[in-house]
Amino acid sequence: MKDERQEGYLIRERIQSMTDSEAMDWLYQKSEKFIRLMAYYRCAMMEVETKFNVLNEEYSLQHDRNPISSIRTRLKSPQSIKEKLQRKEVPLSIDAIEERLNDVAGVRVVCAFPEDVWMLAEAFLKQDDVTLIDRKDYITHPKPSGYRSLHLIVAIPIFLADEKRSMKVEVQLRTIAMNCWASLEHQLRYKKDRCMTEEMASELALCARLSAELDQRMDALRHAIEGEAPTDMSDNG
Repeated sequence: MKDERQEGYLIRERIQSMTDSEAMDWLYQKSEKFIRLMAYYRCAMMEVETKFNVLNEEYSLQHDRNPISSIRTRLKSPQSIKEKLQRKEVPLSIDAIEERLNDVAGVRVVCAFPEDVWMLAEAFLKQDDVTLIDRKDYITHPKPSGYRSLHLIVAIPIFLADEKRSMKVEVQLRTIAMNCWASLEHQLRYKKDRCMTEEMASELALCARLSAELDQRMDALRHAIEGEAPTDMSDNG
């Protein structure tokens, strides 16, 4: 109960920092429903995180190593939610948040090797309570910037005291190398009061290709050490 009150206080603090007074007034009026919806999204993130922790434990027993390096969760701020609905030209409402936004709740799974991404994604999507809504493979087909990651939008049930609700979560799976590049690229590209030139963007894209080569070399080295033939799982799922 204490954590929920603290989360409610933090959300109200974020609402106060919003510059759009109309949106701020609306959120104050709907604050109870909004805070409850955010709590549902947190529950959905916990469900997804638990599923990947279980898979990590299972694979560690089978292969004597952990395929997952880290798992992080992220809940969109009220300001980000408002701005995204505005970009979609959708009126601000509780229903619109749930129906029109797929990435309010996010879970990022950072894996050791590229093969782990496909293995974990396949195992996760096979579970009978996970429904795939959308899939974007930026590993096989990187963005022009060089960004690589596997994005899955899924619906997952959460079990409350009196009901079961289906909530959407965006799951990102990437390797350590992909995550390192993405984190540094974000810091550089969105540096305040700085302009990203074409030359700088080209250099970032080159770094992304070097990162991809690092993944390939490390995966090949792992297979050589383990005495296995590499497996292409990029088309699975």
